[in-house]
Order: sequence, then structure tokens, then C-alpha cells
Amino acid sequence: MAVTIRDVARASGVHISTVSRTFSAPHLVNPETRSRVLATAEQLGYRPNRAARALITGRTHNIGLIVADIANPFFPPLIKAAETHARRRDYHVFVADTDEDPIVESDLVQALAKQVDGILLCSPRMSDDQIEQLRREVPLVVVNRMITGLPAVVMDVGQGAREAVRHLLGLGHRHLVYLAGPRGSWTNREIRRAAGATTRSAGADLTVLGPNQPVEEAGAAAAEAVLATGATAVLAYNDLMAIGLLQALQDRGVDVPGQVSIVGIDDIAYSGLVRPRLTTVANPTAAAGRTAVDMLLQQGDDGATGQVTLRTDLIIRNSTGPGPYAPAVAIAAEVAAHVKE
Repeated sequence: MAVTIRDVARASGVHISTVSRTFSAPHLVNPETRSRVLATAEQLGYRPNRAARALITGRTHNIGLIVADIANPFFPPLIKAAETHARRRDYHVFVADTDEDPIVESDLVQALAKQVDGILLCSPRMSDDQIEQLRREVPLVVVNRMITGLPAVVMDVGQGAREAVRHLLGLGHRHLVYLAGPRGSWTNREIRRAAGATTRSAGADLTVLGPNQPVEEAGAAAAEAVLATGATAVLAYNDLMAIGLLQALQDRGVDVPGQVSIVGIDDIAYSGLVRPRLTTVANPTAAAGRTAVDMLLQQGDDGATGQVTLRTDLIIRNSTGPGPYAPAVAIAAEVAAHVKE
């Protein structure tokens, strides 16, 4: 016979309503009592009926997570962290992929709106107005996009781009390329703005090539255009594009970093496997997933909103080296690094 809510209440010494609140609104239950009820439920093998609970509480305990491209290695760590964190809060996560299409994105939000308690919208391609309109239909937290008045979790790619450009300038590069990402990307705008301001303040030149799709093929296809600029260093919108460019340059006999230095953004797993290993800006994607879940559930509990910016870090590897105007100290450091390798 299936274990019921009455069995859990009797075994844990509390009223049935307390057991119900433990699963439907745990923040309203004393932590010690909540722990005892959950432990008893686990011991007895009790599993609450989600459909019945939804009718009572108005909550499905489901979250939608919509990403721009599930095949992009940037997203799986975020998805995994969000799913694990949500499960600890007794929520399930439904993942959907838009294939970088704003129309599909809008359709998915509307389709999921009646089936979930809220949606995490990751790297959206819709306009600000569209996202603001959709938020009237379902609670939203935007990840990787800042929109005034909407709850958001962003990674400080602007600061990361500044650090990357300063690194290249410090190595003696004075003509850089920014290999831009997709049109409509907030992240792309932030990187471009930060890279442009940093190069201008140093009296250096920045050539922007793009927009481009954020995939390896786009990076490879840009190789000839990069070489035509005469630039000696490239900052790419993401690691996939950087890796595609790196491999295409090597296929053409171009030495990386001897002739062209390359920096990516994201620090996906592949960035440490290619040769030379890719210098990149590490994005805290797992932390973003966890933070977005917390923000969405808090929004549901008390209407709270906010915007959180997470730190990025420059990871210096082997795809960057001295440029034409390298100071002696930069050349010595590069030689020492390769000897250590």
C-alpha cells in the first residue's frame, strides 16, 4: 500500500497541514520540523503527488530553462548546475533550445508559460520589448542579458574583455581584431564596447569583423579576413570561434602565437585541449545557473527582483605571445613559460 501524507504526519508527530506546507511552502515551516518531516518522508518512501499539490498551491514545481544553442559547450555546465540546484529545492527543470532564433524563443516562452512556475531565459535574442511583454505572462529571470527593471544574472564579460585586451597590449600588440558574435547579442555589444574603449585609451587599433554565428565554422571562415587586416592579435566572441580561427590559421601555415595571438571567451573544456592551449576569459556559468534558480524562486515567493553580476577571470595559456612592440620583459616571460612547458 502506498504511503500517504497521513502516515508521514503520524510518524513525524506533526499535523497533516505541516507535512503539506513542508513540500508546498518549505520556507513557512520551522527548519527543525521541516528536516524531521523530510527525513521521515524519505524513510517511509513517501512521494507527494505533484498534480494534486499544483491544484492546491497553484504551483507546478517546474521551471523552464531556454537556451540559445544547446550544442554550444557554454550552456551544459549552466544547465547541469541549474537542474541540480533546482532539484534540491524540489523543482524539476525543462530545457528547450531556440537555435539562436528569436521567433522560436518567443514561441517557447509562451508554450511553457502555463506549464511552469517561471522561466530562465539564457542569452536571449529577442528584443527588450518582447522580453518585457512576455514577463507579464510568466515570471522570468534573464541570464546573460541586462534589461532595466527585469531580474537578471550576467557575467561581467565587459571586464573580461578589458583584461584580455590589456593582456594583448601588454604583450606588445597594437593592432587587434575583435571577431564579433551574433547580431542582437547583449554579450557581443558589451565585449565590443569594452574592447573598443580599452584599445582607444591605449592609442591602439581595433578592427571589428562580424557579426558572426558563435560557432567554430564562423571562426574558421574568418581566417582570411583576419589575415587581411594585418592585425597580430584577435579577441573572439567565444571559445568556439577562437578555436575555429586557430585551426584555420594553422592550416594556412600561420604560427599561433608567433604571428597571431588569439584569446577566446567562456573557458569551455575544449579550450584547454587544443594546441596551443587557448588563452580565454572564464565565465562562471555554473554559478550563473544556481543564482538564476535562486532568483526565480525568490521572485515567486516575495516578488523580489534584482540584477546580479558575476566576476569573470582571464586564463592565460599558450595561444598568446609577444607582439611587434613587445617589451623585453614580455619576451622573457614568454620564453620562460615555454621552457617550463
